[in-house]
Amino acid sequence: MTVIVASLTLPYTIHFDIPVPSRRPSPPRRQNTNLRQDQNNHEPPSLLRNQSSQGPTPPATPGIDGDHQEFFSKPPALPPAIKKELRSGSIATSESHSPRWNVTQFNQPRSRASSPPPASILKHAKIVEKARTDALRRRRSVARASVSSHDQLIQTADWTVVPAEGGNGGLKNAIRAASKAGKLDDKTWVGTLGMPTDALEDSQKTEIEDKLINENDCIPVFVTDSDFDGHYSHYCKTILWPVFHYQIPDNPKSKAYEDHSWVYYVKINQAFADRIVKHYKRGDVIWVHDYHLLLVPAMVRKQLPDAQIGFFLHVAFPSSEVFRCLAVRKELLEGLLGANLIGFQTEEYCYHFLQTCSRLLCVEATSDGVQLEDRFVNIINLPIGIDPVALDERRATTTVAAWLQVIQERYRGKFLIVARDKLDHVRGVRQKLLAYELFLNKYPEYRGKVVLLQVATSTTEQAELDATVSDIITRVNSSFATLAHQPLVFLKQDIGFPQYLALCTVANALMITSLREGMNLTSHEFLCCQDGRYTENKHGSLILSEFTGSANVFGGAELSVNPWDYRKCAEAIKTAIEMSPEEKDERWNALHKIVMHHTAAHWCTSFIEQLSSVWKEQAARETISIPRLSVGALGEKYRKAERRLFILDYEGTLAPYGSPASMVLTSSQRTLDVLNDLLLDDKNIVYVMSGRQPEDLHSMFRRVPDLGLIAERGCFVREFGKEEFHEMGNLKEMSAWKEDVRGILDYYRERTEGSWVEERHCSLTFHYSSADDPQAAARQAGDCVNHINDACESQRVHAIPVDKSVLVEPMDWSKGTAALHVFDLLKQACAADGSKMPDFLMVVGDDREDEPIFRWANRLAQTGIVRDVSTVSVGSRNTEAMSTLTQGVTGVLTVLGKLASFSDVQ
Repeated sequence: MTVIVASLTLPYTIHFDIPVPSRRPSPPRRQNTNLRQDQNNHEPPSLLRNQSSQGPTPPATPGIDGDHQEFFSKPPALPPAIKKELRSGSIATSESHSPRWNVTQFNQPRSRASSPPPASILKHAKIVEKARTDALRRRRSVARASVSSHDQLIQTADWTVVPAEGGNGGLKNAIRAASKAGKLDDKTWVGTLGMPTDALEDSQKTEIEDKLINENDCIPVFVTDSDFDGHYSHYCKTILWPVFHYQIPDNPKSKAYEDHSWVYYVKINQAFADRIVKHYKRGDVIWVHDYHLLLVPAMVRKQLPDAQIGFFLHVAFPSSEVFRCLAVRKELLEGLLGANLIGFQTEEYCYHFLQTCSRLLCVEATSDGVQLEDRFVNIINLPIGIDPVALDERRATTTVAAWLQVIQERYRGKFLIVARDKLDHVRGVRQKLLAYELFLNKYPEYRGKVVLLQVATSTTEQAELDATVSDIITRVNSSFATLAHQPLVFLKQDIGFPQYLALCTVANALMITSLREGMNLTSHEFLCCQDGRYTENKHGSLILSEFTGSANVFGGAELSVNPWDYRKCAEAIKTAIEMSPEEKDERWNALHKIVMHHTAAHWCTSFIEQLSSVWKEQAARETISIPRLSVGALGEKYRKAERRLFILDYEGTLAPYGSPASMVLTSSQRTLDVLNDLLLDDKNIVYVMSGRQPEDLHSMFRRVPDLGLIAERGCFVREFGKEEFHEMGNLKEMSAWKEDVRGILDYYRERTEGSWVEERHCSLTFHYSSADDPQAAARQAGDCVNHINDACESQRVHAIPVDKSVLVEPMDWSKGTAALHVFDLLKQACAADGSKMPDFLMVVGDDREDEPIFRWANRLAQTGIVRDVSTVSVGSRNTEAMSTLTQGVTGVLTVLGKLASFSDVQ
């Protein structure tokens, strides 16, 4: 079995051996005391640098300390062995913004993409684009000439496969850890090279593909530069990423209206799907990752109906209110639902996804997953972790030891708070700096004793955010800095992994104030580095935003903060400083235990194991996997039985569905005759179950004496041989929730022309099959389901979307509970009169509500409580029944009639 791991980029890329053009040395900068002019020159400030005789130089980029910038960007000369170790890429940072190693620089082709893409889908669809300005032609002709010369070097240069620096570091570490532990024997990556490829010749692509497949277990996906740019830079980064992190598209600055980039998103996803299908072998496991490839599961499912397909989302999944703002919301959900198993980082994200599917697709969403028309899709929450073994190996290197010594000496005697974030609107850097400023204002006794070292990486220009952050940094350092102390060190660059590990080891606290995030694995790595193995500092405090997925895993052992509450964040810093060693030890031990349990290898193997389990379970339910009912074999079991129990559904099984609006008070004569024939045999006990009210069933079956009845989906039971119905629930208690729910249903009925509400003793149904606008009615029904399930959960009722209607019924009673009650009554009766329990059980049904009874009956067979059990599903659909009958009502009546005739033969 090969696990095909599909992610946007491969863990490897290509380095072309071409000379890097040398740059002319920059002329020395002229001293200038004008702050605005120096800001434009980007001259870094320094409060600790030795001052020259000419006097201090004012800060160019406010608050960014050049001394610290140089300190981290220019490490001591490294021996060749250490450089080789760094180039090997034995471990990547777990965050998606993996650092560049300072000692490597990849030479790669330049992109030929025209950015941004055309402004409309219509323009994109045209073969030849017109109406371009002369100025634009001139600029592009110059660009093409430049690219062409570079392309010639690329096309003739030697190349080597090297570890990629970007991409999903957490995923790469997890796959590597599982492979190293022997839990993932055979794997193949599918992804792009993470670089432009238009400049490559076909022969180069073929050579690269052969080498990657044969030596690195990687299958490259070659796409055009413009398609990749439209997919990643435009749709993923300007639409999906903001929406998934709760930046509503109705923001005036949002680019969600530029839905033309959706074309590129579809093309890239299709390219991945085609590549996976081409290399797929029966028995392979397909595992798709992250929001870049949401459509791939359904695209692969279309070509490989029986494949094992898993999907894992590494970022947050927003609430339905946010997700519904996407123009292609339905397509994205349906793409995801092509998988057998969908994984999320936290239970909260699972709930959001299920609620969104119920609301937007009008499908039944349970705690285990989503029930589609033809199959079930399982949902799990499984937080990803880090690889502590590989992390410890890197911590033990001489490079990290050298950085440890230098950083310890530099910040000796200070309480060091470290932070490493991407500089965007999601990571909460601005909120963190404001909270730190408030801390210094509110608690002056700690001025001169605390340093916040913020590493901020940035891949896109955020001019407004940069300006705001710079203002805060300038204000903090100008207010609280001295010649011997700088309270805020801000590095607008990433740092090497050895430096990062050294910082995490030396730090007294880590502060994360993300406004919305999946798992923040920096916090996990910090906790591992705080074991005290290499420094006297140990068990530092973790200040963590409650809006990260990690906060859901840590369970309160961290210092949880709301990043919008600056006062509480400032208090958390004070708490971290004043925390007793005993409390630090207790919190760290609890957190470290969680980190060591939720490791990367555990995450990887657990997901694959669960995918295999649910795939087998789902495959067993497929109609093509379930045998047709054998009437001959069933007849043999029937003859041998000493006592028999039948539990038969009514609508769709014993009789066709009637109109809910016009209640049918009589049943077909053939149905009544078959039931009477079965009951002529004293060995037979027959129950008919229905969603209709007790009085209606009594009227329909008044000519079938001794028949047992289950009414309103289990809320009423008439025992076999009795005349009166037994009320399973309390109707007086139901009147309370019915009044509340009726108000909600009336609200949606008034907004849906042609809909109506049906009330029964124990349920309410919102019907919209005759609505004037079916699509609008379906949207209203989805909102109705979520409204009721959110508002009335405490009243033990739930809303279920069924065919063109929404059923609201109690959670505590169902056909399954009624069947269990019937079986218990039989046990009591048999114990009282000394008779035998049934050794033959036949359950026949046609819809989703019959599945709990199928499960119950199958368990009776597995445990040997009943010798011969037959569960039969009518029609062609995904089911847990042991056999199917595709002839509908006619087939059911024919089979029951034959069984009754066997009694006559006996």
